[in-house]
Amino acid sequence: MGPEEWATIDANCGNIKQSPINIVTTNTSIDSRLTQVQFTGYQEIISSVIINNGHTVQVNLPNRATINGANLGDTYKAQQLHLHWGKNGGPGSEHTINGEKYPMELHIVHIKENYSSVEQALDDASGVAVLGFFYEESKDANKKYEAIIHSLKNITHSGTNVTLGDVSLDMLIPSHDKLEKYYRYQGSLTTPGCSEAVVWTIFEETIPLSKEQLSAFSNLMFSDGTTMVNTYRPVQMRNERGVYYSRGFVFCVSTALLISSVFTSLYALTV
Repeated sequence: MGPEEWATIDANCGNIKQSPINIVTTNTSIDSRLTQVQFTGYQEIISSVIINNGHTVQVNLPNRATINGANLGDTYKAQQLHLHWGKNGGPGSEHTINGEKYPMELHIVHIKENYSSVEQALDDASGVAVLGFFYEESKDANKKYEAIIHSLKNITHSGTNVTLGDVSLDMLIPSHDKLEKYYRYQGSLTTPGCSEAVVWTIFEETIPLSKEQLSAFSNLMFSDGTTMVNTYRPVQMRNERGVYYSRGFVFCVSTALLISSVFTSLYALTV
């Protein structure tokens, strides 16, 4: 679904906690409760298919992978992942950072453990937790994505699917020790009907893909037969919502201050 379609649909998705948003880093607040996300089962090989559902590519996930911690307040189980991209590797992420749009964005959709479906979880204001990851263009191909990139050739048309090769969620995201820095806010689904039931976690660490890998997604087709490009919803108004960032940022600042203090003390002893 491209920006043109969203222009008409947005009239029906016009509440005050909509997603995506532009994250202005100077307008965010430190939240020391935002500790590292705890991942369970992300290392397991996924047994699933990758689907062209007419507006993106999606992989439905078994209930074994979960997340908790990070002030989520509950354990959430992974349900599906999907992507948003531009055209031939150009700007295409949904969220932006200080107005910057990345080439592509990955969403891993989770629901609270006690719910049986995304639809059921949407009745809860915090029933859904989505992890968002940005991609950046790299010189070399990302070999961990070969199974997904190769599968795209077989799902060009809407409604087609193919068995996904050996891949785990951990292969698709940065290593866990690089995920301490992230943004958190309350928002919505970015597809109709835009339910405001999503706890968003947007990570700073990016995922590298080559220009050719990023461009491969532009060979797919929407359900109407047109080229599947610019599959992102335009950014929405932040309104009065708070946007917070994790204590990983605080740690870096504190470490820098500590090092500076040590060097100052050493200098004082030598003069």
